[in-house]
Amino acid sequence: MKKIVFLTGTRADFGKIKSLISIIEKSKDFQPLIFITGMHLLSNYGSTYLEIEKSGFSNLYKYKNQKPGDDMDIILSNTVTGFSSYIKTITPDLIIVHGDRLEALAGSIVGSFNNILTAHIEGGEVSGTIDELIRHSISKLSHIHFVSNIDAKTRLIQMGESSDSIHVIGSPDIDLMNSDNLPNLETIRKHYNFSFDDYAIILFHPVTTDLKNLRVETKNLITAAKDSGKNFVVIYPNNDKGSEIIIKELDLLKNHKNFKIYPSMRFESFLTLLKFSDFILGNSSAGIREAPHYGVPTINIGNRQQGRASLISIKNIAPTYKSIYRAIKNIKKESFFKTQLFGEGDSSQRFFDILKNKKIWETKIQKRFNDLSTIKN
Repeated sequence: MKKIVFLTGTRADFGKIKSLISIIEKSKDFQPLIFITGMHLLSNYGSTYLEIEKSGFSNLYKYKNQKPGDDMDIILSNTVTGFSSYIKTITPDLIIVHGDRLEALAGSIVGSFNNILTAHIEGGEVSGTIDELIRHSISKLSHIHFVSNIDAKTRLIQMGESSDSIHVIGSPDIDLMNSDNLPNLETIRKHYNFSFDDYAIILFHPVTTDLKNLRVETKNLITAAKDSGKNFVVIYPNNDKGSEIIIKELDLLKNHKNFKIYPSMRFESFLTLLKFSDFILGNSSAGIREAPHYGVPTINIGNRQQGRASLISIKNIAPTYKSIYRAIKNIKKESFFKTQLFGEGDSSQRFFDILKNKKIWETKIQKRFNDLSTIKN
């Protein structure tokens, strides 16, 4: 039985890898283990490790890698230390990391430096800001790539990765999005205690490369949303540097009749909430990936998602009051064509089939750069 460690640091990445863990746990050939860290263990972000525990998975290990106010480089070094100690006690056969978070970077560093096979979920994406640099660094440190589409595979090949190491499986969260087991909207209304018939979602994160403008841009967003008179379900940002600025401004809305604010929300509940929303407002990747899959309109603010999918359902605007207010007032509640840019909901099965193939376990730890100029067509 091969030991496979999944590293999760945020509510978002756990939602995306959950279906992968589930299919592996049912197999007699693999033993999944979950290293839980990052914002999962922060109470002001909802202590989302509790949701992982409720999922019923075995072999959970919790490691607190930060305290409020820690800089990203300190959190990275803390995570490397904690994860390194952990993997030395369990000696895994494969480490799996996801996306572009610093916890995933720590996991890929530990795997690479300890000669442990490491796989990266959703490499080759364009993230914008420092997230993109982190994502590409993770890819270069990883040995195996599970990507969401051909475009991502092409980017990795441009980065010198071997085509044989790249497997297109789609985005694993689509498996959940297409599931018949998502909670219904009325259940979510009761659980989270809100009664809006019509609502939009606000999900706004810090742009770590432009923190000097964050407070003003957050105020622009909040003021425009208030002045629009619409109802909003608001979810706290991720725990990047600057998130405390956004949270402080959001907390001023707690008694406003048109706003319901939550530190976090179970991923399955968020998906249902998104599916039935009028639109999503902010700068989250949910507006670029998940919302278009459901045909939900997106108002994307600023440059955090710059360079990602450009679709008719996504309106990109400047982070000014005028631009935000005008976009909110002009947006129509309509269902756009549902995209399938990130798979058809069978990622977990594709992932499992690849792991069952003996060839994947013969992947060489020693990587080499594949120069495009030497690759024959």
